[in-house]
Amino acid sequence: MQTFSCQCGNTLHFANTRCVSCGLMLGFMPDEKKLSAFTHHEKGVWRAAANGKLYRQCKNYSIQDVCNWMVPADQQGELCASCELTRTIPNLDQPDNRGLWAQMEQAKRRLLYTLYKLELPVISRQQDPQQGLGFEFLEDQTEDEYGNELTVKNFVTTGHNAGIITLDLKEAEPSSRMKMREEMNEQYRTLVGHFRHESGHYFWDRLVRNSHWLDDFRELFGDERLDYTYALQHYYEQGPAPDWHKVWVSAYASMHPWEDWAETWAHYLHMVDTLETASDFDFSVSSHQVVNPLLQLPQSDEAKSETHFNQLYNDWCRLTAVLNALNRSMGLDDAYPFVLSNVAIGKLRFVHKVISSAHSSSS
Repeated sequence: MQTFSCQCGNTLHFANTRCVSCGLMLGFMPDEKKLSAFTHHEKGVWRAAANGKLYRQCKNYSIQDVCNWMVPADQQGELCASCELTRTIPNLDQPDNRGLWAQMEQAKRRLLYTLYKLELPVISRQQDPQQGLGFEFLEDQTEDEYGNELTVKNFVTTGHNAGIITLDLKEAEPSSRMKMREEMNEQYRTLVGHFRHESGHYFWDRLVRNSHWLDDFRELFGDERLDYTYALQHYYEQGPAPDWHKVWVSAYASMHPWEDWAETWAHYLHMVDTLETASDFDFSVSSHQVVNPLLQLPQSDEAKSETHFNQLYNDWCRLTAVLNALNRSMGLDDAYPFVLSNVAIGKLRFVHKVISSAHSSSS
């Protein structure tokens, strides 16, 4: 994630809506992948300082105040490229839900920023009604059966199905998420991590299923045709494989090849997003300058792709050692509580190759 600059010279951050220095309204332009200051042009229309073009605020920016993205003035529709992907929002009659919805949308926009920078195909439900990407933010349904005691009528399960990513609204609530992390004995559980993981399922369908990558995928990750329901039940009854750290990036990745891919995909997005942030702040470790992996996208040429991945991985190892040490100095948990085996690194390399190929095809 990069920082941006206001026309007054002040540093801007991805989630900002107003410059604290000059007071101008801010908005993110998905077509430019930049945050810009805006001046009022006419009713409902704003001019971007970054490129001089005209935009409108997303309806969820101007009315709901849960977004900071803009819509080109000549484009149809009231919602931005991010908000139009959301099919179901929480019940706003519940007082806390607007804030939780805002957290959901913020994490989704961060995911989309990285996908856009990687030039991956984000196909909306409007473009592909059967397999296009969509999001539903749901919460458990409760009913009052015994006086004032609420009982859960319908549980929400975070997951992916044919392009639709469903997320439990409780994941946007830190205390609930931490409680679930402890119950699941997980090392890491974040909202943006959920988005990255579930997007992995979407892109497996888009980039690997029925592709020339499938045989290589099965050799590395296993046969995805294994019964998923049985694998899920076995995982929660028996726990992860005892030697999971030798083969998988996380314990949950050992559950099924699809989850192995999604966890590995999420780790790759963790890497490129965090390294871009470090590079933007001119970060170096022991005289090694952190290189922005999104500045020059991975190439389909195998040798160039391998060089690009080695640079990315070496920078990641150096950076996470520092991040973990800094967190320990503050009495916090490790920022990256994982140790990657050679097998897991090979899977990350495979994800890198698939993304390289997808980028080259789109170019």
